Amino acid sequence: MSRICLFPGTFDPVTFGHVDIIDRALPLFDKIVVGIGLNAAKAPMFTPEQRLQWIRELYENEPRVEGAIYEGLTVDFCRSIGAHFILRGIRYVSDFEYEKTIADANRTMDRSIETIFLTGEPKYTSVASTIVRDILRNGGDASPFLPDRVARSISQ
Repeated sequence: MSRICLFPGTFDPVTFGHVDIIDRALPLFDKIVVGIGLNAAKAPMFTPEQRLQWIRELYENEPRVEGAIYEGLTVDFCRSIGAHFILRGIRYVSDFEYEKTIADANRTMDRSIETIFLTGEPKYTSVASTIVRDILRNGGDASPFLPDRVARSISQ
C-alpha cells in the first residue's frame, strides 16, 4: 500500500512555512497531495487556480508532490484520493489545540485516516498567510515570507 498524505489548507498564498512542512514531510510519504480547500466561510485573496499553479510550479521537479482543489469534508477527499494520512503544520501551542480538535473529529469520522503533525522550523513560526495577506493589502513587501515564484507572480 502506498503512503499517500493530504496536506490540506487554503495556501492563500503559499508561504515558506508551507514549503518547509511539505519538504520535511517528503521522506515520510510516497506522495503528498497539497489540497487547496474551498471554504465558504473564508474570502481568499487569490483564486484556487492561482494557488494550485503555485504548488505545481514550486514542485514541478518533485513527482511525489501534486496539488488539487477540493470542497467538502477533508476525510471525504482523503478517501477519494486514497490518502490515509493528513499532514498539519504546527507553529504554536494554540495551533496544536485547534488542530487536535479537528484531528479528533476526523478520526471519529474515519479511523483509517491518521493526522500527522509537524512543527515548523523556528525561523518560519511568524510566517502566516493571514499576515502575508495583510502586508499585501497595505502595499507592503511580503517577499521575505514567500518563495520567489510566488512573490514574483504577486508583484506582476
